[in-house]
Amino acid sequence: MIDTHAHIYDEQFDADKYEMLQRAREAGIEQIWMPNCDSETIPRMYALEEEFPGTCLSMMGLHPSYVNEHFEKELLRVTEELSRRKFIMIGEIGIDFYWDLTFVKQQEAAFLRQLELARTWNLPICIHSRNSKDNSLNAIQRCCDLIEDFGWTGLRGIFHCFSGNREDAARVTGLNFLLGVGGVVTFKNGGLDRFLAEIPLEKIVLETDAPYLAPVPHRGKRNEPAYLEQVVNRLSEVYGTDPAQIRRITTLTAQALIS
Repeated sequence: MIDTHAHIYDEQFDADKYEMLQRAREAGIEQIWMPNCDSETIPRMYALEEEFPGTCLSMMGLHPSYVNEHFEKELLRVTEELSRRKFIMIGEIGIDFYWDLTFVKQQEAAFLRQLELARTWNLPICIHSRNSKDNSLNAIQRCCDLIEDFGWTGLRGIFHCFSGNREDAARVTGLNFLLGVGGVVTFKNGGLDRFLAEIPLEKIVLETDAPYLAPVPHRGKRNEPAYLEQVVNRLSEVYGTDPAQIRRITTLTAQALIS
């Protein structure tokens, strides 16, 4: 399996980093893709990648929740890193309406600039799209609007931690993007199980978003890549197929995205 989204360089893993990665290996996790947040997370991410080459793979991007009045400086660092070495994806980037609306315009500008970087380096993107608390502002649809306005048909990637509705899923997959599915699919009121089987399994990739959003029965605790097995088991129920098929197809899809 491939965990396509995990912040395992987070300080929450400092005390048991090696044990956590061993549990991941024992669970069948072959790769863990690490999204960047801003310039401050780069050194920790690189250090983990260097220690576990081929297993821990880095992305490069500016997370929308880290966008502020100094985002131009952050984007300059992103561009410098992309010029210096190879990455599997641009990410995580996008729009976040959940915590603070102060810098929404800057988030949109940063998102569009990073779409341009994706085109320049011909890389897939990892999208963070979180709605407002009352769902009156739909970040998934706004990201889709910006992608359509950008107009590059070669743009592809993952809407990570997908938690939208049937219409959101249809639009995302129609734009040649994949749905990153993690712990939310195991939540009683997550809602994904009501329509996810209508989406071809080939449009799904697995993720944990560790240390966040741990699946049932670990909900509320620190998440980690080994818990991907709970996501696989729930998806096998939703799709009415065996877990081995879920693992095989989602892994092939993830590998094709970055090949």
